[in-house]
Amino acid sequence: MEKKRCTAIVLAAGSGSRMKSDVAKQYMLLRGRPLLWYALRAVEESAVIDDCILVAGAEDIPYVKEEIVERYGFRKVEAVTAGGKERYDSVQQALKVVKAGKMRVPNRDGYLFIHDGARPFLTEEILYRGYQAVEKFRACVTGMPVKDTIRIADQNGFASRTPDRSLVWQIQTPQVFESALIIEAYEKLMQEKDRLAAEGIRITDDAMVVETLMNLPVRLVQGSYENIKITTPEDLLTAEAFLCHYNILEKSGG
Repeated sequence: MEKKRCTAIVLAAGSGSRMKSDVAKQYMLLRGRPLLWYALRAVEESAVIDDCILVAGAEDIPYVKEEIVERYGFRKVEAVTAGGKERYDSVQQALKVVKAGKMRVPNRDGYLFIHDGARPFLTEEILYRGYQAVEKFRACVTGMPVKDTIRIADQNGFASRTPDRSLVWQIQTPQVFESALIIEAYEKLMQEKDRLAAEGIRITDDAMVVETLMNLPVRLVQGSYENIKITTPEDLLTAEAFLCHYNILEKSGG
């Protein structure tokens, strides 16, 4: 079967307030490279991904284009677009680029891989597993089974129940979908987000958009316990340790 076109949407429009830094987390240096470099490097070197849309803050676009995309020669990044206030707004902006056919090769019936730019340890294995799953199930999300026992608290802070740990996953990215499916799902979200908010339904990721508005189950696909999202200063220390262990920069010739 011929491989379908795969476009990565890399999200890098967040402010990263929990990092307690004046520099947005995606541009903080990790071993001399901007954090965003690592996800883009994985996309650039991937045999699965054909092209990439990068979503950044509107004010950061010139910097991103010149100091990251052009400086490091990321040829698969075909579009850099401005993100929005919420994560779903940023995804929607990227989907508009796909729907308008503004890429060199339009992705009308392929797959979209939506990935957080603050997750530096994206691998080819993760991308390939996502591709295999989306071919079968139309929608899948990367994640890993939790290692710790999880307790659900009540409104007063007391433990109310303990879910079966074997059924609990921590969700990661990329989240992968048929192009037409996720575009339609987000169009519905934009139309119904006020109603959902009024009903207390909070959309937290792309899989939830598909589950809620397309009534389609989303397949869980194994990611990696190292596929962490850099959110706090402590996460940077963990990332440094991973880099020391795997020597990523040396392997990539960096």
